[in-house]
Amino acid sequence: MSVPFIKVEDLIFTYDDEDSIDKHYVLKNLSLEIEKGSFVCVLGHNGSGKSTFAKLLNMILSPDEGKIYIDGFDITNPDITEDDLFEIRRKVGMVFQNPDNQLVATIVEEDVAFGPENLGVEPSEIRRRVDSALETVGMSEYATHAPHRLSGGQKQRVAIAGIIAMQPECIIFDESTAMLDPQGRAEVMNTIAKLNSEQGITVIHITHNMDEAVKADRVVVINEGEIFLDGTPKEVFSNVEKLRRAGLDVPQVTELFYDLSHHGVDLPSDILCEEEGAEILSAWLKK
Repeated sequence: MSVPFIKVEDLIFTYDDEDSIDKHYVLKNLSLEIEKGSFVCVLGHNGSGKSTFAKLLNMILSPDEGKIYIDGFDITNPDITEDDLFEIRRKVGMVFQNPDNQLVATIVEEDVAFGPENLGVEPSEIRRRVDSALETVGMSEYATHAPHRLSGGQKQRVAIAGIIAMQPECIIFDESTAMLDPQGRAEVMNTIAKLNSEQGITVIHITHNMDEAVKADRVVVINEGEIFLDGTPKEVFSNVEKLRRAGLDVPQVTELFYDLSHHGVDLPSDILCEEEGAEILSAWLKK
């Protein structure tokens, strides 16, 4: 039996509540396994604990209780060394919400080279990695441009290239499309899908955008610090009423077909794709 790339057992994270003597639970006994090479989307409303979960996986935060294993290694072990931390952070990269907070250089290619340089990679290999990473995210022609002159989507793709150049096995995208316009979101989502399908990189995409979640292999919904739903996009988004009670939406096309079917229209209620929905509606109208 293969070891999951990420395994979380009974994870608890709290912070002190200023208004009382009690602690506020952000995550409550959360357990989850993520297989290598998978594309998992983690959904939840603001304050649900999804971004805290991401930061725990990258060791930006430490849990109060519970275990986190990355590629079989216990990163919550109190005896963990600096070398161990370095190796884990090399395996698991993270792309944040605001690309401006992740770009450090005045030239795009220098920014992408920053990570490998800190890893001690030799110069000729850095050059190869930078060129390859920029090509992967479709930003080769901007290699000598200034990052601050790029669009939001372009900046985020440069930030992703900087992570790719470090050759991680997993990339966590923590609300990485939240500040982008529709074109920028599409650019980044296409890049994420490409990294997963063509390079086999394990992707964990933290988002509140339901249409982005449809593109994943698996959707995990966190609500009030606990696993609320877990399954394929069709399995998760078929629970329309349950998601609504948790303060979450479903993709617009799913909501349309769900409402139509519950008003007596003979249509499937689990449609996720707008193109598929358009075809079904067109056929139904021709009856």
